[in-house]
Amino acid sequence: MPLALLALAIGAFGIGTTEFVIMGLLPEVAADFQVSIPTAGFLVTGYALGVVLGAPLMTVLGTRVTRKRMLMLLMGLFVVGNVVSAVAPVFGVMVAGRVIASLAHGAFFGIGSVVAADLVAPQKKAGAIAMMFTGLTIANVIGVPLGTYIGQSVGWRTTFFVVAALGVIGLLGVARLVPEQPRPEGVRLRHELAAFRNVQVLLAMAMTVLGFGGVFAAITYITPMMTEIAGYSASSVTWLLVLFGLGMVGGNLLGGKFADHHLMPMLYMSLGALAVVLALFTLTAHNKIAAAVTIVLIGGLGFATVPPLQKRVLDQAAGAPTLASAVNIGAFNLGNALSAWLGGLVIAAGLGYTAPNWVGAALAASALVLAVVSGALERRSKVARGRLVAQHSPEPLAAPAPQR
Repeated sequence: MPLALLALAIGAFGIGTTEFVIMGLLPEVAADFQVSIPTAGFLVTGYALGVVLGAPLMTVLGTRVTRKRMLMLLMGLFVVGNVVSAVAPVFGVMVAGRVIASLAHGAFFGIGSVVAADLVAPQKKAGAIAMMFTGLTIANVIGVPLGTYIGQSVGWRTTFFVVAALGVIGLLGVARLVPEQPRPEGVRLRHELAAFRNVQVLLAMAMTVLGFGGVFAAITYITPMMTEIAGYSASSVTWLLVLFGLGMVGGNLLGGKFADHHLMPMLYMSLGALAVVLALFTLTAHNKIAAAVTIVLIGGLGFATVPPLQKRVLDQAAGAPTLASAVNIGAFNLGNALSAWLGGLVIAAGLGYTAPNWVGAALAASALVLAVVSGALERRSKVARGRLVAQHSPEPLAAPAPQR
């Protein structure tokens, strides 16, 4: 794999850290600004909405510059957002800093996926995408726990200064290691938008929303589930999330390995297994060991879908994949927000802290149905093209009669 992928992975590590570390620092931030925990939760919601809106917006704005230059600009925006968060004098400025940082998220992963895929041979594209996303998964194993520890020990502002420094390293890495790729000629915004008329692109994005949404339906409420149902102490939740992150790392690498040659079977297997594991979590959540194992499996199976889905969008939007790739990253965050809301509804309805697992299982099963539909449409299209080619092929010339 090219060394340039390391620069993309470092940027992904910083982005993943800033996205998730705020969840462990909400009490400190809320106390500092003298706001309630639910109000501080806008720092999470605002970031997610910024990703959803920023992915297409920043990608469209970047159509007139090279992808390398756009990646550098995005990392610069990320650094600015985290510095604003670190020095914010009032809560509103902190929210603004989070939104500024989030605007870089979707476009960085979307454009980065295209760049990573272009750096390698066609049969290694999914593996290259997975390598970049490894930075995001490792952030949940190292960056988030370390950032939480720093924030709780030294102060939450220090955490955001550290994350901004990671962004500077990522920016320098992109500038130094990522090759300058010429801006694709003849590709305009209308070409990028045309990809959304492809039903396969839309199906892949819907699978992204539902499939990864299934993961976050359960993980969003992991703290009350583990403390109230499994019997873990509140301090143990951090290590359970580390296990979840380890599962993400393994699933991401496996998804990238097999998606290059068995993309649709990989989606069928991972989505089907994810639906089953999430359903079983309603039972295993009552046992500490079984719950811990299930959390690893949810992380692994959930992130095993990421490289295949991202490559699926790139393949189906070939010719103008940048905007579709970025919007698909926003779809992950849209799925997170949707599933968290649905999980909260079933808890509020009195169905218990394990009820979100059923929501997650239903979402993952729905994504599996869409994957089957997508595969069937693709097979039908190939058969139709084969028949069309056969109909327009010239008839073979008859062999001349032998002379006597």
